[in-house]
Amino acid sequence: MNIVFAALSGLVFGLGLLLAGMANPAKVSGFLDLAGRWDPSLALVMGGAIAVGLPAFALAKKRTTSLLGLPMQLPQSRRIDRRLILGSMIFGIGWGLAGICPGPALVLMGSGKTEGLLFVAAMLVGMGIFEWLEHHRNNAS
Repeated sequence: MNIVFAALSGLVFGLGLLLAGMANPAKVSGFLDLAGRWDPSLALVMGGAIAVGLPAFALAKKRTTSLLGLPMQLPQSRRIDRRLILGSMIFGIGWGLAGICPGPALVLMGSGKTEGLLFVAAMLVGMGIFEWLEHHRNNAS
């Protein structure tokens, strides 16, 4: 039953990305172009997401299990370190260059768009490189 709720959640998330224009790289690039023809519409999408997310996470922090009875698995670390900052910078640069981030990339790939397929392939290669580096970093310690 949990897989059904996961699939429905993913479907609703994907539809939301499509309706908000987040799966359109040109729209995202317009949002990130502060010095040119800035399109502020995605700021409203982000504001809406924050308005929904804040109370949901506040409620989730008070619970030990989800509404489906699964254990809550929220991040515990609040540490801001070099790795977090570097990863955030790499994510932001990639988002700015491609106009795509992981969620919309899956939506684009699912709709048969080449840029979505290329982004997901590059993302998987990047994840593989990260895992390889982590494995070597942990074994060197």
